[in-house]
Amino acid sequence: MEPDDREWIAQVITDAFGSTRLVSRGRQHDDAHTSDGYVAELDGRPIGCGLWREIDGDAELIALVTTYRGAGAGSAILEEVVAHAREAQWRRLWLITTNDNTDSMRLYQRMGWEWVSFHPDAVTAFRHLKPELPATGYHGIAIRHEIEFAFPL
Repeated sequence: MEPDDREWIAQVITDAFGSTRLVSRGRQHDDAHTSDGYVAELDGRPIGCGLWREIDGDAELIALVTTYRGAGAGSAILEEVVAHAREAQWRRLWLITTNDNTDSMRLYQRMGWEWVSFHPDAVTAFRHLKPELPATGYHGIAIRHEIEFAFPL
C-alpha cells in the first residue's frame, strides 16, 4: 500500500460499509482506511484492499474489499496477508464477517480459513455503534450475527 492509495481506500471502504468506521466484536475502528494493508491492482488501477489491525502479536483482518469481481483480487490479498502474518510471526490472524456475507464465507473456507465462532445477535447488540449499517444485506438476508474465521498459522 502506498500513501497515495489512502483516498481511494477511504472511498472503497465507505462504498462497501457505509463509512470508514468498522465494528467487530463491539470494537470500533473509526479510521479503517488508515490501517496497514495491501492493495491489489489490475492494469495499474486499484481493484481491492485488505486492511488489518495488529494487537500484541495478533492481527484482525478488519476489511477485505474488491471492486472488480472475478479477477482473483480477494484471493490474492488473502494469500499476501497470510504470508505477512507468518513473516511477522503473528500468533493469531482472524476476521469477523456478518451472517449475510455468504459469498465471502465461501472464499474464506476455500482459502483455508476456519470458521471458529458464531456470535448470535452481535450485530444487533452493537448496531448503535454503526447506525448506518443496513438492516438487510446481501441476498436479502437480515444482518444480525457475527461469524469469526481464523487462519491456522
